[in-house]
Amino acid sequence: MNPTASTGSDPWAGERQDLLAMVADQRTNFLYTVAGLTDEQARARSTVSELTPGGLVKHLADVQRSWLSVIDGTAAPAVGWAPLDPDGNRMTDDETLAGHLDAFHAAAEAFDRTVREEPDLGREVTLPRYPWSPPEPVVWTVRHVLLHVFREIAHHSGHADIVREALDGASTTEQMAKAAMGGE
Repeated sequence: MNPTASTGSDPWAGERQDLLAMVADQRTNFLYTVAGLTDEQARARSTVSELTPGGLVKHLADVQRSWLSVIDGTAAPAVGWAPLDPDGNRMTDDETLAGHLDAFHAAAEAFDRTVREEPDLGREVTLPRYPWSPPEPVVWTVRHVLLHVFREIAHHSGHADIVREALDGASTTEQMAKAAMGGE
């Protein structure tokens, strides 16, 4: 997008609105996969994977918070393996699905607010150095970060759909259709 071509006060308004709408839609689809689960079900492994519905909610709240810190410049300069450990994204016996959902929604609100307030989606941010990073710093635009968060949510929505279907047969597509028809 050419920001100088816009006559409005926010040259990125249309793009920002479209991107945030897509992220919101993907979040909604993801949340269908955990709707109606008990804490016990949210902790349950239903496939050979270590993934659980509650662990995925926990992970996606963290994903949104961590990428927000990249946008706002508060991210650590380097991230080692420990914070990325999948065991840290399991729902433990002392955690609740409701608590993870509250954290998910709070992270989504903060992320969206930051994106809405960002004056330039083309602004460059330097990513933390991860164990798999190349030697030189990696720089993305705020737009790229937003698209990455969308990809993360979509990626894990697929995982959650499979885990949920194996858990109790619930289909995210069926839940979406019921909601669209005014049910649920």
